[in-house]
Parts: sequence; structure tokens; C-alpha cells
Amino acid sequence: MTSANERPKVLIIGGGFGGLFCARRLGRVDVDVTLLDRAACHVFQPLLYQCATGTLSIGQISRSLREELEHHRNVTTLLGEAIELDADARRVTARRPDETVFQLDYDYLIIAAGMRQSYFGNEHFAAWAPGMKTLDDALSIRRRVFAAFEIAETLPPGPQRDPWLTFAIAGAGPTGVELAGQIRELATRALANEFHSIQPQDARVLLFDGGDRVLKGFSSGLCKNASRVLEELGVELNLGVHVTDVRRDGVTVSPKGGGPSVDYPTRTVLWTAGVEAVPFARHAAEMLGANSDRSGRISVDADLSVAGRPEVFVIGDLAGRDGLPGVAENAMQGGLHVAACIKRDLDSANRKAYRYRDLGSAAYISRGHALLQAGPIKLTGVLGWLGWAFIHIAFLTGVRNRFSTVGTWITTIARGDRGDRTFILGGSGHAHEPYTWGSPRQHSQVSGLPGRGRQGNIGERDGSPE
Repeated sequence: MTSANERPKVLIIGGGFGGLFCARRLGRVDVDVTLLDRAACHVFQPLLYQCATGTLSIGQISRSLREELEHHRNVTTLLGEAIELDADARRVTARRPDETVFQLDYDYLIIAAGMRQSYFGNEHFAAWAPGMKTLDDALSIRRRVFAAFEIAETLPPGPQRDPWLTFAIAGAGPTGVELAGQIRELATRALANEFHSIQPQDARVLLFDGGDRVLKGFSSGLCKNASRVLEELGVELNLGVHVTDVRRDGVTVSPKGGGPSVDYPTRTVLWTAGVEAVPFARHAAEMLGANSDRSGRISVDADLSVAGRPEVFVIGDLAGRDGLPGVAENAMQGGLHVAACIKRDLDSANRKAYRYRDLGSAAYISRGHALLQAGPIKLTGVLGWLGWAFIHIAFLTGVRNRFSTVGTWITTIARGDRGDRTFILGGSGHAHEPYTWGSPRQHSQVSGLPGRGRQGNIGERDGSPE
């Protein structure tokens, strides 16, 4: 692959869980590693919704990749977006934020670019219904949620105010359930006594899903428990329906089995109903001659390499193989496995097949209520909540992040408050903001491009249409 005087070049596309864990492990291997990421930071995406609803700050769920990898002298971190692959020349073309194009050669390529939000062909929905994939998305949702209450405060009771106090969420997987629970908790606790004209606790949270239950990746008993807790919080469950239209001032919902559609006036719509491969992943599959499913996941062999291309690996959400869920733990394990495969190649040893070890699933609903499912162990309520907290704290990157996050949670529990509710409206520049005063820019379906894709919740099942 390389001359006798050069070390093998390993190129990793994406700094999520898979890319980061692979780079860390290769930091102890005799190779030169380049980690290309379009954000230059690692985001703990399972907690994005807590950033969106004001519990945690950006710094508590993200960390610079350079800081993460500063002790690995053979790892270089670059800011850029992969846009083209020449598989025969083993070269990736990337683009910097200033539109400058540059090229990176590789001996091994690891595609860990993640997934982006899918609107199932209705891309215009994105203008009014942001997903939950990036820090930008989390901040956009924070603006929407908190500004909705502020705007409602300025309006008279009735049809002008009600849409601002109605929040619609498409998709009842972990992300949708967590958002719904947090918005209701925000309205009934943190904001309950802060307004004069409105009663925040009157805010409606509508949760729509095409299935017959929420959190369908969990056992039926846990799903029923989750539904009960959501309804006790005041979340209105609408199952067996599809959101068929999203507008500036409302959504249209249609029953799966046919029947009349229903319009819901709302000024805040959040989308968590599905994911699809980022554009570079689809392009890479074509250039590699690899099969992919309808969501764009790339078929891989037992060792996570692409058939006929042993030098190319696909890990995390993008790896299309039966039994591999779109969760953070799968990405972590995949990254470690690929690093081990490269080391075995250098040692002239045979590669081993990848085996995913399911360490459990967890979903947060509200303070003191969460679900935890790990083999025969099924926990709900406070015990599930403590188990959920332990899992997420264990996987947070950086010791400071762990201590800071734990401290914030303890304060939030004690005060029933939100630690970071800062949001800026003027000049935000997001075309999908319903109240933008700045000049709009192109909406970010690019939010899921390499390095900004979904890393997945522990037990997340949002990879399937909901």
C-alpha cells in the first residue's frame, strides 16, 4: 500500500462516536491518521434535546476534537466536508468552509459520516420542522420553543395565541418522546410562574406517530409505562397517523388506514420521524460499487469492510448489516473493531468478524421518569432514571463534561429550573425560523453531512420511519 519509508495513511470521515473512538485506538498504532469533520467538534448527540430545552449548555455536550485527541501525536484533525471519492486512486476531495477544495490520499478509509434527518421526500417540511441532529438544530429548537412562549405573552387569548402555545412533534421514538416530555416539563415547572398574560402549563404538546405505540424498540410493558407517564404529563398521543403536510402555521395529519385528515394550528413543529444517509455516503456507495438500502446504509461484510474493497470500512449508523442498530454504542464498538482490523493487517494477522454487544436501551421522559432495558433487566420510574443517567454520564467525553453535567443536573433537580435558556432571534439567518428578522440562508439539510450526523441515543431506534 505504501512505500517502505511511509506509514499507512488512515482517513476517517466524521468525528462522531465511531470516528472518535477509532481515532483514539489508532493513536497507539503505527499509522498516520487524519480525522475530517465539518464541525471540528464531537457532539454527545443523545443529550441534544436537553440542550434544546435549556437544561444543558453547548459546552456540556460537545468538545473540540483537537482537545479530545491532543495526546495522540499521529492523529491530525481537519475541518472540512467530504464531497467526492475516487476509490481507484484512493483519494477523497474535501471542501473547507471558505469553499476551498483540497484532497486527501488514504490507504485505509473509514466512513463514519452518520445520518441526517429524513422527510421522506417532503423536503419542504424542513422549512418549518427542524430535526434534532446537530448543535445548530438544538439551538434552533431552543429559539423556537422559548420564543413561542414569549410571543404568546404579547397576544390576546384565542386563535392568535393558541398556535404559539401548541407544539407538534412528528415521531414517537426516543428523541420525540424525550422532546415531548421535556417541553411539557418546561411548561409546567420552569416557566410556570414567570409570565403574566399566559399560563405556560396550558401549552399543548402533540406527539404523532404512524405506529401503534411509542418507543416501539422497547418491550410492550415499558411502552405502556411510557405512554402512561406522557399522558400524565399532559402530552397528547396521536398514534397510527402520518404528518402529511407542514406549514408555517400548522400541520395536517392523516390516519394510516385512510379517513379524513385533521389540521392542527401550531407555530412550532419538530421532526424526529426518520433518518437517511448523508449525500457523501450515497456518493461513496456508488463509487465503491456497494449495495445500499433505501435509507442509504451501505452494505458491509462481516468485518465492516465494503465488499471487494478491504481498505474501506463503514461504521455506525451507515453500516448496513442485519442486527446493527443506529445507536451510539454500535458506533463506538464499530470504531474500536475497525482500528483492531487495521492493526491486525499490519501484524499480518487475519481480521475478526464484528460482533455487536447490546448493552441496553434507555429513554428519558421527565424528571424522575425514564426507561432502561438491558437483557432481562427492565427498569422504569426513578430506578430507570438513575440507570439512564449513569449510562449517559459514563459515555460523556471528557472528565470535565461529566462533572459539569452532573452538577447541572443536580441543580436542575433541586430547583426545577433550566440552567441555560439563552436564545437569540435577531439575525439568526435560519430560513426555517418562523420569526427570523435576519437575512435567510439556505436551509441546512446539510446538517447531516459528514461529521454532523446522528450518533444515536443509547437504544435509539429513530433509524426507522416512525
